Amino acid sequence: MRLKHFLSIRELERDEVTHLFRLTADLKAKLKARDRSTPLAGRAMAMIFEKPSLRTRVTFEVGMSDLGGHAVYLAAQEIGMGKRESVADIARNLSRWVDVIAARVFAHATVEELARHATVPVINGLSDVEHPCQALADFFTLWERGVDLGKTKLAWIGDGNNVCNSLLYLAALTGVSAVVASPPGFQPTEAVLDRCRALGGRVTLTTEAKEAVEGADVIYTDVWISMGQEAEREQRLEAFQRYQINDRLMGFAQPNALVMHCLPAHRGEEITDAVLDGPRSAVLDQAENRLHAQKAVILHLLNGD
Repeated sequence: MRLKHFLSIRELERDEVTHLFRLTADLKAKLKARDRSTPLAGRAMAMIFEKPSLRTRVTFEVGMSDLGGHAVYLAAQEIGMGKRESVADIARNLSRWVDVIAARVFAHATVEELARHATVPVINGLSDVEHPCQALADFFTLWERGVDLGKTKLAWIGDGNNVCNSLLYLAALTGVSAVVASPPGFQPTEAVLDRCRALGGRVTLTTEAKEAVEGADVIYTDVWISMGQEAEREQRLEAFQRYQINDRLMGFAQPNALVMHCLPAHRGEEITDAVLDGPRSAVLDQAENRLHAQKAVILHLLNGD
């Protein structure tokens, strides 16, 4: 087993992505069939949360329970990571008690430091640079629908943020062609684009949402104001006002194009109710598949499955 931690999509090999998709599908089928096998009986996960979450917390906690283990939730104020106690000391202590650590943090450097000092696997549940569990669940959602990823065009509309970064890396690994439409100053960094190209990715940048969506098979968006960016609200609302996913914009995409959003959504800002709740929306499938994809990652890290 090559994968020691899961901090970035870039840590995956192409064949490992396919393996994780198949493992995710198997775990999903077993849950639907009420198969109560417990491969992680007696195992424990520590969940460090500097940022609150609905999907990330529930899917990790329920996922460990499904697999026969249990999870311990640690809120930021409970451990004071980097303040009351150093990240390194927290990693060393947790490694004596639990089998795996999931961390949802502000700075990507925090998960990297946890991984450097932990003797158990560390999973990035979100950082300012990447959201690899989200991207894995999203591409699995396409894969399980029978989408030919090598012939797929994905249009990202909005902020070139952490979710965008992970999606671009996974697009590169799976052969998906990606177009990113963002206002100037909000596009993915050159470092991210260089890494995508190094993985063989095809990424195009534009400032026009219509140009990105034309002929697209998948249209993806995210909130314009993430946690920690509240002070930039007015500036961001003005910058992104031409980037809303609505029926008019969807008219330029493929007739059967799917709409994706990692949630939570700010309805009426980056996406309209009609699109988010419409027949082409895959958002609830994405949310459900976070559970199954994360279970696959945990099993892969702990058992080598």
